[in-house]
Amino acid sequence: MSVCGIQGHLLEVTVVGCNKLKDTEWISRQDPYVFLEYGSTKFRTRTCTGTDGGKNPTFQEKFVFNLIEGLREINVVVWNSNTLTLDDFIGNGKIQLQKVLSQGYDDSAWPIQTKTGRYAGEVRLILHYSNANKAAASYAPSAPPYVAPPVQRAPVHSSPSPPSAAPYPSPSTAYPAPPSYPSYPPSPAAYLSSSYPPPPPHPVAYPQSPYPPPAYPPPPYPPPPHASPFYPPPPAGPYYPPPPPY
Repeated sequence: MSVCGIQGHLLEVTVVGCNKLKDTEWISRQDPYVFLEYGSTKFRTRTCTGTDGGKNPTFQEKFVFNLIEGLREINVVVWNSNTLTLDDFIGNGKIQLQKVLSQGYDDSAWPIQTKTGRYAGEVRLILHYSNANKAAASYAPSAPPYVAPPVQRAPVHSSPSPPSAAPYPSPSTAYPAPPSYPSYPPSPAAYLSSSYPPPPPHPVAYPQSPYPPPAYPPPPYPPPPHASPFYPPPPAGPYYPPPPPY
């Protein structure tokens, strides 16, 4: 549940007591008290001494805070009261107000810790906010919720209805028709020019030989022997065979 408009409203805080506090005394019992801070408002409980003190003191004291818009937590610090020296710090913590502001009531025990982050006990508080239901009821949207319009569906077997809108008008000016071109292919006479005379006929330089040539068919292979003055060789002379040696 969202919470808004708490500025100046009253919040009741009852400090019930503490449980399992860290003991800062070595010999005697410690004398604890609780310190509350919300914005610039500060409250302090009485000091529990003697048998009421120690690790589990009981206070049962009520305080009233004026709420501040945007501030959703209370700082709580537990001290040990000393007579001759400064008070000993036991632990601190933060009390979150989201639950009490939305539901109007919160009865919880809030843990506290030392300066080094160790567990130092817990503080029992009762928080009461009487304007929780009024704030929730006063917060209502200024505009009604959006409801989507129903979607109209056409019958399954119905014929399509004619278009309601007129067709687009034709353009007032039409493009000019393309020029006519001669048919393809053009006639050969279109490419002939009368400025150049026709070439002279080719002269016949050599008489054409009949075909096939007279040497056809070819001579047989191998060719016949021809008469040669060097073949066959002449017979040996009168000095052949040579004479015997001397």
